[in-house]
Amino acid sequence: MFTKRELLRSAALTGVSIATTTVPAWAQTSADRPGFFAAKDIAEAGFIYGLPIVMNYAVMYEYAVDRNSGQFKAPFNQIKNEARVYTYEDTAVITPNSDTPYSFLWMDLRAEPMVLSVPAVEKSRYYAVQLEDGNTYNYGYIGSRATGNEAGDFMVVGPDWKGATPPGIKKVFRSTTQFSVAGYRTQLFGADDMPNVEKVQAGYKAQPLSAYLKQQATTAAAAVDFPKIDKELVKTNFFEYLDFALQFAPAQENEKEIRAQLARIGVGPGKTMDFKDLSLEQKAEILLGMKEGERKIEESVANAGTNVNGWRVSSLFGDSAFFNGDWLKRAAGAKAGIYGNDADEATYLFGRTDTQGQTLDGSKHSYALTFAKGQLPPVNAFWSVTMYDGKTQLLIENPINRYLINSPMLPTLKTNADGSLTLYIQHKSPGADKEANWLPAPNGPIYMVMRLYGPKTEPPSILPVGKGTWQPPAVKQV
Repeated sequence: MFTKRELLRSAALTGVSIATTTVPAWAQTSADRPGFFAAKDIAEAGFIYGLPIVMNYAVMYEYAVDRNSGQFKAPFNQIKNEARVYTYEDTAVITPNSDTPYSFLWMDLRAEPMVLSVPAVEKSRYYAVQLEDGNTYNYGYIGSRATGNEAGDFMVVGPDWKGATPPGIKKVFRSTTQFSVAGYRTQLFGADDMPNVEKVQAGYKAQPLSAYLKQQATTAAAAVDFPKIDKELVKTNFFEYLDFALQFAPAQENEKEIRAQLARIGVGPGKTMDFKDLSLEQKAEILLGMKEGERKIEESVANAGTNVNGWRVSSLFGDSAFFNGDWLKRAAGAKAGIYGNDADEATYLFGRTDTQGQTLDGSKHSYALTFAKGQLPPVNAFWSVTMYDGKTQLLIENPINRYLINSPMLPTLKTNADGSLTLYIQHKSPGADKEANWLPAPNGPIYMVMRLYGPKTEPPSILPVGKGTWQPPAVKQV
């Protein structure tokens, strides 16, 4: 899965002074201004609705706008290939995988569509191009599961595009927002396989439709003054960022009600933001609403899906129809790990507790995760168990530079006498004889994600999510 460092906590707002909180303004003398509790409720609902949108904007700003962010990838409509896997130094996105080298393409679809071309990829290598818009909807896939490993040209259009589909285009994908991201994942079989991954990445192409048709571009998108965003600014300007992002996201039918409510507190087309005009009472309304919204999202993440042996097995990612206006579900998915895949593409199991329901903590205990013989995760592609810091949900620095254990590593792992496989999850080395199976943990709270790429659909299977015939083993204290 692909928020900015601590952005998921950005609006917890504990300890943030009301007097320094920037919130949307509405006319002080407006007769229809909501009362105290009504405004609080709108702010709460608006925060839940808007969190994924603001989180996405923060990543887009770092990756495609701010060249000095330290995380900048490439300008809009240019692919950036990473000839490496992610490490603890990658902080713009929470819970990134460290299995597949990423490629990123942030698209500006305002002027014309983009054409994405992919090369033929050997059938043994999994790859996927996940198309996700500013609403954090997965509106389409290109790749091994969705379209196969053959070469092809695909067109991505904005929400209002009405043009014709040219010959040679295999499929058209429509974003619900004018800015969108394509996240490419290319399977890596081992360190010595990186040159082969680079060859695949070199075949990824992106160009405006006019260039694809070898025509002169007739329109150009207007320049945008993107407001700077970081983890501190978002604490005090959340609704200002939401207001900015919504101008590039035409309202869908199921959004009209929440958008109308947001307009009552100054968020939406034609609205303005001016903190200095807010009364102390108005600041309190918004602050309390945001805090309550944050609490509900935290609770939703903790209770998402089904508890299976201490793992939360859930499906929190999909397209607009998948969420169907369930803004809390969408926010929970973004907070659990923004840019997650549809369950059919990759199923995620989130681990924060042991078999006793106690929070995993590398400063207090050592743990073991044992897969019985013949009971490894059932996948068509590959599986992995990745370690994150329980507070930031980022990869952690460790002495052996190992952030995960995955199925391509099986030849290097040691099995037990009975054929089972034990992974040692602890802060310090379990000893030279067990280090091959060591997944280094932080010296504090632990957050783990088990990923099943291309989950099998026939038994044993993790699907349907939370009800499958295959169950993950529990993490046990050693």
